[in-house]
This record gives sequence, structure tokens and C-alpha cells, in this order.
Amino acid sequence: MVKLSVIVPFYNVQQYAPDTLKSLRGNTRDDFEFIFVDDCSTDETPDILARAERELPGVVHVRHEKNGGLATARNTGIDKARGEYLTFLDGDDWLAPDYFPRLLAAIEQLGCDFVRTDHVVCTAKVRSIARVPQGRRGVVMDPRDAILPADRSTSVDYAYAWAGIYHRRLVDRGLLHFTDGLRTAEDRPWIWKLHREAESFATVGLLGVFYRRGVASSLTQIGDVRQLDFIRAFDQVIEETAADRDADKLLPKAVRTYCAIMAHHLGSIERFEPAVARKLRSLSSAALKRMPQDVLAEVMDSMDPQRASRLRRLRRRPTSARTVAA
Repeated sequence: MVKLSVIVPFYNVQQYAPDTLKSLRGNTRDDFEFIFVDDCSTDETPDILARAERELPGVVHVRHEKNGGLATARNTGIDKARGEYLTFLDGDDWLAPDYFPRLLAAIEQLGCDFVRTDHVVCTAKVRSIARVPQGRRGVVMDPRDAILPADRSTSVDYAYAWAGIYHRRLVDRGLLHFTDGLRTAEDRPWIWKLHREAESFATVGLLGVFYRRGVASSLTQIGDVRQLDFIRAFDQVIEETAADRDADKLLPKAVRTYCAIMAHHLGSIERFEPAVARKLRSLSSAALKRMPQDVLAEVMDSMDPQRASRLRRLRRRPTSARTVAA
């Protein structure tokens, strides 16, 4: 029986994939499988993965004939996974030796639906630790209790899918798949759904994932239209949270986070291509009008004046029928 399935999407990461694969060799076990999803790479990544398939035990190699984005690639891996537990790694990140065995031991000891971990952020040669914004460690909790408060960073703001491990029962309940086709912010509806609907989770102070930040090909570094998928992602968060039994308590947190991300993108709008910048403004204006207006007003009153003013101007902007439909 496969104990752990590790899902690793790859797309045009020939420069970094060798480090990723080397670190996986230090995390093998007879009951582990590694599901490589090549999302239609156009560089040397397919050749690198073909060699790894021959050299690394437990590899399941899948290739997309069309690029679908990270969410779709992860879903392919989830559908192929046979493990009792699942976890993720991105194709340009890497692991400490024996990290996965220790991560598996942690969730087996705790017996919960999912476990979240800290990670190491790597920007060039600089290293820093990013911690799950949850003070209680090694204690099983109700994930709903970790969503609030609205005015502080909480576990739903720590949306990295690879910073944790997940029991197969979450797949069986329809909670582990991502929204197909999302090219950025794909972790946001996913982490909110986990915290609203899973039954138990814990955080542990286990370091072992090295997250490579500032990669030139990363969507966080590219100002193109794919970045605007954050609007579709957060629209989903708002819609699903509005239908929750505790919507009155949870919506302020969801709206506040949406507004903060929107203000962030608008504050650095010069990095977008001109046509994308115009679309960002129009889509953001329409999104503000879709939010629950009473909650939005309270959120903007509590924001810093610069960001609140930026959003209020957009909120007053006329919205065309074409933009609403988009």
C-alpha cells in the first residue's frame, strides 16, 4: 500500500528541476510515490523528468498535452494519487533530507485531517523562516476556529499547499481539489474550503520545504493577464463563505483579505502591461460592486487611508455590462 503520494507539477523549470529531484532522492521510501505532472513544458524539463523516472523509485510521470496551469496540474496529480496521505511540492522548490518521513510521522501521531508546517523562504542567497500564523503547535484543533480574527493574519492567509500534509479522506470528501484553470491565487479558495469544511487540523514547527522566491518565470514576477485570476479566486471565496452557516462572522475576514490583495495589485499597477492594467482596474471595480456592500463599507473604514481611498475611487467608477460579465 502507498503511504504517501507527493504531487509535483513542473512547467519550464529546467534550471531548478535538478535541485528539486536531488532533494526528492533524499526523501524516498518503499511506500512513497512521486507523481510528476509536466504541464506541457517547452524547455528541457521533459528530458530531465524522463531521466528522473528511470533513476528515482516510485515515480509516476504524467504529461499534459496542453498547459493548464498549476491548479489543473495539481488536480491531475490528486486524481492519480494512491497514497493514504498526500502532499505537494512545486517543481522549482526543494526539501531537506528525510523531511517527508518526519512530516508523515507528525500527522500519523496527531491523527487529524491535515497538518500545516513552517517553511524556509529563499531569495537569492538570503534565507528566512515563514511561520504558520497559528500560535498553538502540535495540538489538534477545529479548522474553523483558525479563520478569525478578521484584522490579523491567520491560517487561511498562509495558503501554501506544499506547506503541509493531507489525509486521503479529504479527497474522498471533495475538499482537496483546486479550482480548475486558476493560474494564480489557486491556493486561496482551496485553503478557505479546507478550514470551513474539514474537521481537524494542527500546525507543527517542522522545517523542511525551501521555497524559491523571485524566480523570473513565476507568475508573482510577471505582470500579465494571468495575474488577474486572483479576482476569480477571491470571488469564489466570497461566494462560498456567504453560503456558510457562520457567514456573518466569516465574511468580514474574506472581504478584508480580498480588498488587501486588490489594493496590493493596484498599488504596483505600473508592472502590468497597459492593457492588463486597464483590465485590472475595470475588473476590480466590478468586483467591489459584487461584494456585500455593508461588509465592504466596514472593511474600508478600518483600512489605512491610502488603500481605502484607492478602493473607494474604484468603487465609484461606472461599470460596463461587458466588465460585469467578465
